[in-house]
Amino acid sequence: MTNWALLLAFFLFWQSPDQSPPLGVIDFYGLRTVTEAQVRQALGTREGDTIDINQLEKWRHETEKRIEAIPGVETAFLNLGCCTPDGKSTLYVGIQEKNTTCMTFSAAPQGSVRLTDDIVRAGADFQAALEKAVVSGDASEDDSKGYAWNHNAAVRAVELRFLALAKLHLDNLKEVLRHSGDAEQRALAAQVLGYAADRQSVAQDLIAATHDPSPGVRNNATRALMVFAGYAHTSAGANLHISAQPFIEMLNSCIWTDRNKSSFALAELTETRDAALLAEIRREALASLLEMAEWKLMGHAQPSLLILGRIGGLSEEQIEKDIEANNRQAILVAAKNAK
Repeated sequence: MTNWALLLAFFLFWQSPDQSPPLGVIDFYGLRTVTEAQVRQALGTREGDTIDINQLEKWRHETEKRIEAIPGVETAFLNLGCCTPDGKSTLYVGIQEKNTTCMTFSAAPQGSVRLTDDIVRAGADFQAALEKAVVSGDASEDDSKGYAWNHNAAVRAVELRFLALAKLHLDNLKEVLRHSGDAEQRALAAQVLGYAADRQSVAQDLIAATHDPSPGVRNNATRALMVFAGYAHTSAGANLHISAQPFIEMLNSCIWTDRNKSSFALAELTETRDAALLAEIRREALASLLEMAEWKLMGHAQPSLLILGRIGGLSEEQIEKDIEANNRQAILVAAKNAK
């Protein structure tokens, strides 16, 4: 299920079925010469506002067009999300300025291959169970097993099926992910491949999917790889290597979900403090990390702060203290001054 669809499900079950929860946070990325004040004026939406969920797509299209009319703006990207700690909505506004580049994606595959019926059924059952879990506030998960394991019993029951389906239909899942012309099926294939017993055998398929033109496919593939990366560092004998390069590239994406998921993956991969990796991240994506570290919600900013603290040579203890005290500037200054 895409983030947009999950968000819609949450809104539909919210206390006002026609309005989103009030916006609690509006944040920005991609601003280099264009100012936040210019974008806010064109945005026409403020913290505390609600959005008509029956007009979500129209609202998004019209708002993006207003922002794109700002001199210097090439393209705008909106991500309406859920939720702040007090249950309000979030809105991330991404900007691609003229004469700047965003991450490029592969051409959409056109193949006719499709998932087996049992995988499709499991995917539908997962969506239904997760919607209810999100609405009830019971959607936390444990990734320590090397795959997503939800706290909600109904969601877990489907995840057990994913484990069996990944073993039974591994070749079909790989073929669909790489060649199917149906983006929803590719996204589901990426999700289920995250439950493969031999993680290394599917890692390259998932890495290739980080360049898929569909945000939903990229999101599911990156999420699976993020869990793999964490498992590789915490499980002795995992014999699992996940390349950091796709995630570094995704930090500079114009799509918020790319930045969000890749920052979590790189927070896992930089735990070893490999000097070459940290230098590469600093060289390729420092500006993006600095602006992401300023995002108001600490849960979204924290992965970038962890990476920046390691780039700046701060100890894990010091990074944790600065994050706990919301002393972000100390971390940002250390990263900027790193050699």
